[in-house]
Amino acid sequence: MLLKSLEFKNDVGQKVKIVEIPVLEEGSPYSLMIRFRLQTFIASIYNEKHPRKCYSFRDYLKRALRWPDYEQLFKTEELKNNA
Repeated sequence: MLLKSLEFKNDVGQKVKIVEIPVLEEGSPYSLMIRFRLQTFIASIYNEKHPRKCYSFRDYLKRALRWPDYEQLFKTEELKNNA
């Protein structure tokens, strides 16, 4: 799975970085949900008075989503013969 990161400045000019954002195909059933969750997450960070410098979107999704949805989103395929 491809992951991307996003960096922006908040109200006070501090750089904030969000890492581990999954890149999904446009037709994926989770793409709209991820886009909405990311907008909500950025808005909550943007309004914080003392934000950290780096946030993990994956950890946020772990707390915000139901576990079966999280597993489907970040499932890793097993490799054959340890390849």
